[in-house]
Amino acid sequence: MSTTNDPSTTQGSRAVALKKSDLYSSLWKSCDELRGGMDASQYKDYILTMLFVKYVSDKSKTDPDALITVPAGGSFDDMVALKGDKEIGDKVNKIIAKLAEASDLQKVIDLADFNDEEKLGKGKEMQDRLSKLITIFQDLDFRGSRAEGDDLLGDAYEYLMRHFATESGKSKGQFYTPAEVSRVIAKLINVTPDTPRSATVYDPTCGSGSLLLKVASESSNGLTIYGQEKDNATWALSKMNMILHGNEIADIRKGDTITSPQFTTGDSLDTFDFIVANPPFPPPSPGAMGWKTNSGDSSTVCRRKRTATTRSCYTSSNP
Repeated sequence: MSTTNDPSTTQGSRAVALKKSDLYSSLWKSCDELRGGMDASQYKDYILTMLFVKYVSDKSKTDPDALITVPAGGSFDDMVALKGDKEIGDKVNKIIAKLAEASDLQKVIDLADFNDEEKLGKGKEMQDRLSKLITIFQDLDFRGSRAEGDDLLGDAYEYLMRHFATESGKSKGQFYTPAEVSRVIAKLINVTPDTPRSATVYDPTCGSGSLLLKVASESSNGLTIYGQEKDNATWALSKMNMILHGNEIADIRKGDTITSPQFTTGDSLDTFDFIVANPPFPPPSPGAMGWKTNSGDSSTVCRRKRTATTRSCYTSSNP
């Protein structure tokens, strides 16, 4: 894909990195465009998909070796051409589908339906709403982001995660682990700046992947990331989050870690150098999950059968 330099967003041949404040403001405007038609917890499905498409489209213009393939007819520029189109919703879906197919991201970035009349309105209402949404992202230029290690997009993602949780009335822990908590966990498990990238880190309840990313960032080399997430939509968010943070090869798998562990070799569970988790609390009832209660130890909630998914079970001390 060819690169066109916009004098307003470049200095010579180098794109200017966006200010976080400007990016956050623009992203929140996009949320305003979606209010009224859906619950706040559903904003992320649309905003983060649009954010992802815009980001990878811009990066493909400056990085010929980008791991995400942006095909003809599957870029954000193709969305811009749809502004005011009466069939904008259906055509946006098709653009995203092309990008998903080219980059092997089916069921990851194509979950949101941009032609949903119940959420986005009918006829002219949908046409105007999506056209305004595209315009907001059109005004952003991500070609200069992540310069010299800047993690602008990843931070923006987590900024939105916090606000989605607040607006929807849900615990933000459902989506992401606060950076402060993640850093403390990283220190406790002794991830250092010298930890090699070959070291593996695994989260059995990874959510949007924020805990994994923060722990990995404690090493100047990064870490090799693995994770599993039960919720389909949150798993998709995690996959996008990894890409936005430059961790395209992170191995995030879908499924219930307790009943269907994905990281196994034969009949044995895979092992990792570091295991971190901020699991949902309280855990499911022991009987429903096939756990055995351990009445002899009041500090232990349950003991899983030998087909456990981690080397330790949920434990809790009495208040």
